[in-house]
Formats: sequence, C-alpha cells, structure tokens
Amino acid sequence: MPRPNPRTARKTDTAPAGHTGGSEAQSRGALPVPLTGVVPPLCTPLTPEGEVDAGALRALTERLLSAGTHALFVLGSTGEVAYLSDAQRRTVLDTVTEAAGGRVPVLAGAIDMTTARVLDHARAAADAGADGLVVTAPFYTRTHPVEIARHFRRVRAGVPLPLFAYDIPVAVHTKLAAGTVLELAEEGTLAGLKDSSGDDAGLRRLLVALRGRGLLENFSVLTGSELAVDGALLAGAHGVVPGLGNVDPGGYLRLYEHARAGRWGEAAAEQDRLAALFSIVDVGPEEAMGRNSSAIGAFKAALHLLGVIDCPATAAPQTPLDAAAVKRVRTLLEQAGLT
Repeated sequence: MPRPNPRTARKTDTAPAGHTGGSEAQSRGALPVPLTGVVPPLCTPLTPEGEVDAGALRALTERLLSAGTHALFVLGSTGEVAYLSDAQRRTVLDTVTEAAGGRVPVLAGAIDMTTARVLDHARAAADAGADGLVVTAPFYTRTHPVEIARHFRRVRAGVPLPLFAYDIPVAVHTKLAAGTVLELAEEGTLAGLKDSSGDDAGLRRLLVALRGRGLLENFSVLTGSELAVDGALLAGAHGVVPGLGNVDPGGYLRLYEHARAGRWGEAAAEQDRLAALFSIVDVGPEEAMGRNSSAIGAFKAALHLLGVIDCPATAAPQTPLDAAAVKRVRTLLEQAGLT
C-alpha cells in the first residue's frame, strides 16, 4: 500500500512512513502527507438533556489515543454533526483539540448546506486548533460538478487548512464525480478524500486513476466502509475512518497493521470479526427508527456498556434504543471479546 514520500511531505512533517503516533511532527499539529492509518470519527456523547458531555468526550478521546489511533475526526456523521448547534459544535472542537494536545492530528467536519455556512464552520475549526477540514458537497439545493468544484476551491482559499472531500451521497444526495476529485487533487485544492459512497468499484477505479497520475504519494484516500477495509487497503487506500472504531479501535488498528505488513490472511480474519460486530448497527427496530439512528444509538450503547461514556443518549428527534436492542448490543460485544 502507498507510503508517505518524504520528498513530497510538508516541511513540518518529519515523521517516517507509517504510524508515528506521538511523533515530533504530530506534536506540532502537522498533518502527515498523505495521512494514513486509522482515523475514528468520534461519537459525540450527550447528557440526558441533550447537551454535549465534555467529560465523556474527553474520556472517549483518551481511549482512542491510548489505543494508538493515527488521527481523530470530529463532527462527522457518527458525531451527529447535523443535529448540533453551532455552539455545541464549538464545544466538541475545543474539547477534542484540547484533549488531544497535539498528540495526533484532529480533522474537523465543516458540514453545512452552503459555501458561506461551511466557511463559517471552517473558520471556527481553524480557530479551535483543528489540523484539517472535512467538507461535503453543498446540499439541499441541486448543484452541478462545476459548482461543487468551485465550492471546494472557495473553502480552501478562505481557510488555509488541508481540505478533505467527504463523499457521502446518502446524506447529501450528490456523488462526487471522479473527474472532479482528480482535478481538485491535481491542482492541490484537496489533500484527500473520505469515501463513504458505498461504491467500492468506483473507489477502485479512482485509486487506479490517482496512481496513474502519480497522486497517491501526496493525496490521502480514506475509506469510510467498516466492512471492506482490507479490500480498500489492498487496492491502495491509505487508511480507514470507521464509526465502529469508537467501540473497537484495537480491531481496526490490528487490521491496518496486518495490511501494512502484507499479512492479508490475518487482515481478512480481523475484518471478518469486525463484520460480525458491525451487526450492532441493525439492532434497532425498523418500525421505529432509521438505520442511521440505530447505528449511532448502538455505538453509544456499546460505549456506555464498556464504561466509556455516562449516557447513551442520541440527539433529538432520533429514537433511542429499547432494552431489547441494548441487550443485543451487549451480546455482540461479548461475542467479539470486548467485555
């Protein structure tokens, strides 16, 4: 799989290839080029009243750092960014950047409907000390690929932090065109891509095109698919952003290290174990809640059962898991060897 190239890395990045958690470069907040490894998208613990539980968020951050994760991603889909007020988003940013203390880079989601609103969030993230931004295409209104490219260019010009495109058509109703990604990567507007499109064939073709243009040495491709990490890494992806990594960061770290070392049989076995654990996202009753609510509720229920957070509440109007669903989460944790 691709390795960071020291000849193309930023001057502030003195880290060697691969995982160097706690390195001098990361302690200064530098973002490795390309960013590699396991980058969990943090859940946002809430109080029963629906406010951000900063203490629990610090505990979750420390748990993931202690496990050895390579970077952290806040205010993504798993972090319930769409449900949080601007003030709550800022609390999340301040809490995680302070807790991380520069030990690993922190990526911040600047996710909203329009370029102007995204720029507001991006400035707040930069002010809070984030090391990179994660941005979707605009949504609600219909946009053309030319307009989407202009959106990313304006964000990058307005806030000079490394910018990662977030391809998640299920949420924003636009699939990022491969041509747009290639163009923005080639010109340096984008530092990377978080692919949560679910289009494994499209991701494979994009990786082939990036490699053909010599871009994989300094453009990071991170898969958001918890179930196909081994295949993505084999195809050339640099890392993974797994929501399930909140629950089992060690499993994804083992999977990544097996892949880096070429131990593909061991990687596949770890992927199979994680695939079984991923069944927790389907524990919620279909007649009462959406799959997204079920998944986030299950991650939080697992973190509560593991003693990491105090309250498994999800943001309104999401339906909370019932007792039967929480019992199923407990069973799956036991089967995965986590309790």
